[in-house]
Parts: sequence; C-alpha cells; structure tokens
Amino acid sequence: MSTEKRARQKANRANRVAAAEAAAARQRTRSRLITYGALAAVIVLAVVGFSALNSDGGDDDRATSGDVTPTTAAPATAEPGVAAPAPGGRIEGDTECPAEDGSSERITSFAAAPPMCIDETATYTAVVDTNLGEFTIELDAAKAPATVNNFVVLARYGYYDGAPFHRIIPGFVIQGGDAVGNPLGTGNPGYAIDDELPEAGEYEIGSVAMANSGPNTNGSQFFVITGDSGVALPPLYSLFGTVTSGLDVVREIESAETTTGDVPVESIIINTVTITEN
Repeated sequence: MSTEKRARQKANRANRVAAAEAAAARQRTRSRLITYGALAAVIVLAVVGFSALNSDGGDDDRATSGDVTPTTAAPATAEPGVAAPAPGGRIEGDTECPAEDGSSERITSFAAAPPMCIDETATYTAVVDTNLGEFTIELDAAKAPATVNNFVVLARYGYYDGAPFHRIIPGFVIQGGDAVGNPLGTGNPGYAIDDELPEAGEYEIGSVAMANSGPNTNGSQFFVITGDSGVALPPLYSLFGTVTSGLDVVREIESAETTTGDVPVESIIINTVTITEN
C-alpha cells in the first residue's frame, strides 16, 4: 500500500472520530437544555400556583397573603371591580378581647396582636355571610389555637364586615379577608402571627387556611380550597378550619367572572362573620 493511500485512510479515520465526538457533544448539549427547560417550567408553575395564596402586604403577606401565599405583586384593580371597604377604627397599645356577642366597635387596625381570647377546649364555628349567600366554617382550635383566636377576634371586632373575596382561581382557591388594602390584596390588620402548619396531605376541598408572604406572616387574609390544585399545596399555610355547610355558595363564588390578577369583575363581599361558641 502506498504511503499516499495510508495517509488518506488515516485522515478519514480522524475525520470520522472527530464527527462522532461532535455529534456526542451536540447530544449532551440538547439533553442539558431539555433538562433545564423542564426544570424552569416546573419552577414557573410552582411560582404561579403559590403566588395565588400569598398575601401581598408586607408584614402580613406570604394558595393563601395581602395576607395568604412567597411575596407576589398585588392583584390588578378591575373596572368594574372589587371595591375596598370603608376602614374602621384603630386600637393603640395592647389589644383587648372584643365582646363575645360581636357588639364591639368595628376595628380594622391594631398596634399589636390580640391576647388569647378563646377557650381552646371549646368548639367554634363561623358563619360567613356574603352577598352570594352564606357558608359555615368549623374552626379547629385544638390544632391551630392561635390562628383560630386571631380569626375569632377579628370577626368579633367586625374586621371582615365589608371585606371582599378579591382573588378567585377556579380549581384552586377563593381568597379574601383584606379590609384595608389599597390596592386590594395588600392589606393586613397591623400585625402578624406565627404559623401553625398542618402535616403534608391534610388539605382537602373546603379547607380554610391563612394566606401569607413567608413564614410567620399571617394577618387577616384567608383562603378556601376549592379544587385539586389547592389540595396539592405544600403545608406552608396555617390550616384552621373546614367548610361544613354552604359549599355550594363557595362554588358560586369560585365561578365568578374574573379579570386581570384573578380579581372578580363584580364585587363579592363578606357582609358579616358571626362566631358561635359551644
């Protein structure tokens, strides 16, 4: 075999090796891009889902918060949209327990979190009356005493009277309880309380939990889980009750037409929250 022929064969072998190595490198690059793209998609979906539960008001924010769910941008104002309720009074200094019959002056701003005003061994229910009907929440003071106490105190001070459900995501949650936010979804009562988190898998349809903007940032905003996406939430939101009647009303609220920021086009308002102790 001539020297020239051997040189050509050697060059051909080198070219084949180089081509194979280049193809392998391109495949490795494609695999990395696919992996990174899938990971990015998962992160985006997680952020979108969790943001719906975040309250957007700083100290009181985290499926949830202007109180519910990492901090997110406030929901956009809709026209026509949810109107902010008129604010009530303010308590400076220590917060006193409100009248148990709900006759206390309406208060929407507090300098400090309330003391323990409930009997942790008693059973509490909350009837949430809205302009679309009413539903009843059985509050779980045994599992979440501080959260139930906070909700009961705010309800007995009339904090929720006139507050809207400002964020609605079908198959996920309805969120409300912001009496002072401007824009809605950014408000809180002036303080935050610590988490009382459930175990993984405890959320179910009808579960009522606090919205937040991070650990131990619970204020006034809460959400009701309405679908499988809410049931699948990680246990990052204080679970303090379950809707025991009026789930059809919750479904009607969930079905409301919404606009930018998941804000209902027509106002859905909490008229009153009435607490019963047994």
